Parts: sequence; C-alpha cells; structure tokens
Amino acid sequence: MNHISRSLQLFFIDGRPDGMLTAEVFNWTGHVLRLPRTQLKDGLGRPEARFTGVYVLLGEQDGTPLAYVGEAEDMRERLRQHAGSKDWWDTAILITTSANNLHKAHVRYLESRLIAIARDVNAMALENGNQPSGSSLSEADRANMESFLETLMMVLPAIRVDNFLSKKKFSIPVTLVSDNKPLFELNVKKHGITAKARVIDGEMIVLEGSLVKRPSEHQERESTGLTRRRRTFFDLEVQGILGKAGEHNIFTVDYAFSSPSAAGDLITGRSANGRTEWKVVGTGQTYADWEDAQLAEAAP
Repeated sequence: MNHISRSLQLFFIDGRPDGMLTAEVFNWTGHVLRLPRTQLKDGLGRPEARFTGVYVLLGEQDGTPLAYVGEAEDMRERLRQHAGSKDWWDTAILITTSANNLHKAHVRYLESRLIAIARDVNAMALENGNQPSGSSLSEADRANMESFLETLMMVLPAIRVDNFLSKKKFSIPVTLVSDNKPLFELNVKKHGITAKARVIDGEMIVLEGSLVKRPSEHQERESTGLTRRRRTFFDLEVQGILGKAGEHNIFTVDYAFSSPSAAGDLITGRSANGRTEWKVVGTGQTYADWEDAQLAEAAP
C-alpha cells in the first residue's frame, strides 16, 4: 500500500521509557503528551496542560482495561478534577496543538470522533456514557479535524495507545493482489476448517469467509494461552467480526493479525506454528519457506 512516509519525534522528558513523553510529527500541528498519574504534579505544570484539547484516561477497573475520553478548554483543571473523582486511571494522554490553536468546537468534534472510533474498535471498555453530539463545524473545519485525526491515529499506537487501532480491513485493493502477495491457506481437516490470508503491509490479513474453530466449553481455562484465545474469540464475536457458521464461526470481514501464528492460534483454537501451518495456495510452500525465498531475493 502506498503510504506516505512520516517522521515521528518522541521526547522522553525524564529519560525513562515509561515516564512522561511528548510526540510530534513533522509538518503536523498536533502535540501529544503522555502523562503517568505518578507524575501528575510535574505534568500539569507543563504549559501544554493549560491548552484547549482532548484527553484520554487509561487504566483498569476490577481487572478490566478501561478508558475515558474528554475535552476541556484548560486540561490542567479538568485533570485535577478527575484526579479526585476517578481513582481507576493511571495514564493520561493530552492531545492539543503546539500553538494552542484548537478552540472549543474543535475539541468537542475530536472528542465525539474518538469516542465513536473507540466504540467501533471495541478494544477497551469506555467509562463515557452517551455518545456526545460533537459540534457544528464548517465543512472546511471538519476536513481539517479529520486530517488531524488521521495523523493522530498513527501517533497513538506508536506510544502504546492501541484502543483506537482497528484491525478490521473492509477490502484489499486489487493492486495488492499479485504474484508478490500470494494467497495463503490453513486447513484443519479434522474439524473441516479452511482459512485464507494474505500478507499486506506487514500484517497477516485473514480473509472474509475464513472459518474459525469455536472454543470448547470443556477446555481447561487455567492455561494463559487458552484464556487469551477465548477472550480474543469472544471479543471478535461481540464486535460482529466473527459470525456463526454451523458448528464453527466465520470471519465477516477481512481482519489483520500481527503474525501468522497469532492468526493460526485463533483459527485452530490451539497453539499453532503459523510459519509451517499456513501454506501458499497452488504450491504448498510453507510461510517459512516463502519468507526465506523473499529474504534470499532481497540479499545483495
């Protein structure tokens, strides 16, 4: 896919990878501050904390990941309030611009869009109640805010905020389906399961119509791997990404995984070596052999 290369600058304010950091992109007006709650006093002393912006609170409640999205004309004062009224969050993400040129209507629009995106992705529960109505922006301002959001969606995963990152892929452009992008297939003959996938932009994209083994209610749940697979399976089912197909389930859209094994684990319902179980349709070549051939072609 022909993405435009971008340069992301991360500044670790206190030199610690888990401490306060700022994130900016060249030629982007946005400014992002990641603020651990343990450093709240120092963070709220920074000038950008006083700016008009939108913020995301991240943490856990009763062992379940939770987030809250809000907006304020002075984020410092709003976070002080949340420090007293919300005890579950441990990280705040403050989103504004370096020149403080967002106004109330801008951040209300961004708040509404971020909540809608987070609910669509459904990677983490939201404490927010109703969907905010957003604001009445001009057509030009809406276009500017959507452009702002497009870059923000690149920045947030880079600082480990993944609850706005969708793995749903509604279509794969025909230009990417070529000899260089082979079709892979995974078969579980015992259960009559067949799944197909392609590698696009470094992700293993399982194609719509691929079958998935439904977890057995009698499987032992003490295993960390089984628990993780069950949770992922039922999350995707709730989101409508997995539908029912007889005794199995089926992908209703193309869906991206980080690796062949991650995809294989979910599809087979067990720990799967995706590098050997996924095979190129037509040749039977394993993913590992295909990858080795790609590396050999790239070698000088």
